[in-house]
Amino acid sequence: MTDRPSLYTAAEFRRRALHQNGGPIESSWRDHGDHILNPDIVEQVATFKLRDAAVLVPVIDDGDRASVIFTQRTATLRKHSGQIAFPGGKIDEVDRSPEQAAIRETREEIGLDDTFVETVGRLPNYLASTGFRITPVLAVVRRGFELHLNPSEVDDVFEVPLSFLMDPANHTRDKRMIDGLDRHFYRMPYETRMIWGITAGIVRTLYERLYA
Repeated sequence: MTDRPSLYTAAEFRRRALHQNGGPIESSWRDHGDHILNPDIVEQVATFKLRDAAVLVPVIDDGDRASVIFTQRTATLRKHSGQIAFPGGKIDEVDRSPEQAAIRETREEIGLDDTFVETVGRLPNYLASTGFRITPVLAVVRRGFELHLNPSEVDDVFEVPLSFLMDPANHTRDKRMIDGLDRHFYRMPYETRMIWGITAGIVRTLYERLYA
């Protein structure tokens, strides 16, 4: 992919988030990311009684080069321990929307103040075999924030250039045997980190909806 910084500003990300390709958000979840790679598994998961969750995809306004915030979950968590993730979690009864849940969870996990966050759209839901229906909420984050990590949930936080994430050359397909079935997924190594699983599936959907 030719490196064109103008594609990877927060302003251009906002514009693309508001005018996505790929059909309606509500009905196109089967058609994106690693859902395409695992149609039988996804159809089975769709029959589960799923709990609703939301994650924030926080794109930092860095002028010509936007970057994306990721967390590394603590090793002591019951699910997805030690993995790279977007901030987020279960939608509670007090949350009026997935946007409110994603922002609340982000504040609780990494201390990002709401006043720096502008939500600009959603991606199609991600159906996780762990029993969650995840709404990825897209957001632009203004610089000037300070982060305060919740050590019971997050070990570390780091940023990845949007241009790296939106380059399909960095999206490697892999598979792993789970419960006797081949589960296909994306992985995206960045420096010493490995983005894979649900998080990489959401990143791939972001690419397909906004930049493919």
